[in-house]
Amino acid sequence: MVTYEPMPSHLETERLLLRPWTGSDAEDLRALHAERGRGTPAIEDIRVLVTKLAEPAGIALLPIRRRLEGDFIGYCGLITGRSTLEEPEIAYELFRRAHGRGYATEAAAAVLEAAAATGRNRLWATVGEGNAPPLRVLDKLGFERHHVSTEDSGTVVWLTRALP
Repeated sequence: MVTYEPMPSHLETERLLLRPWTGSDAEDLRALHAERGRGTPAIEDIRVLVTKLAEPAGIALLPIRRRLEGDFIGYCGLITGRSTLEEPEIAYELFRRAHGRGYATEAAAAVLEAAAATGRNRLWATVGEGNAPPLRVLDKLGFERHHVSTEDSGTVVWLTRALP
């Protein structure tokens, strides 16, 4: 069995700070989920989710805050949603107000570097076929299309990237 170094729980870029979840992130995460347009989740459910996200597992999905402003703008990190711990999936989501400013690319690049430092060889990403902005971000980061699948939510593009 291959073992990997744990992913750092704090990542910093020129404009962003990614750090572990705290209970105070629940309201911000709830607002981000509500922005998806499928209703506002119960705060109790979000608090449970934040508690789970805060548990160390060797990989992490981290909240993103802008360094100067200090405001929560989304999250980015590694998950095992449709993949495995050996080849995790990069995931990110930002408030609409933060779109188009390069924050997703900046945060995801930091996560890629952290993933490479764990000793992993490959990452996955999945995106709804019609969701062009995240596909552009992943293209900038060197991800390549691997295959397409059909799920209840629609067509999903699977992308992969080798790590150095």
